[in-house]
Amino acid sequence: MGFSEIFKDKNEYNEKSIIGFMSFAVMTITSIVDMVTGAFGNELVIQEFIYNSFVVITLGCFGIAGAEKIFGGKK
Repeated sequence: MGFSEIFKDKNEYNEKSIIGFMSFAVMTITSIVDMVTGAFGNELVIQEFIYNSFVVITLGCFGIAGAEKIFGGKK
């Protein structure tokens, strides 16, 4: 299955979970880089609204995917 197959209506993947995981991965990598730069005495400047955007995307994607699993979406 190619990359373009992921975003078709009939597939085995949950697109919301994929996007949510990617957003969570960006947040995790940013936190690790912030800790590493802090250990070397440098400050990593992260705009609050950008980080909050990733939080909203992550919670929204996982929330919608969870609600679909509970209430039976995508049949």
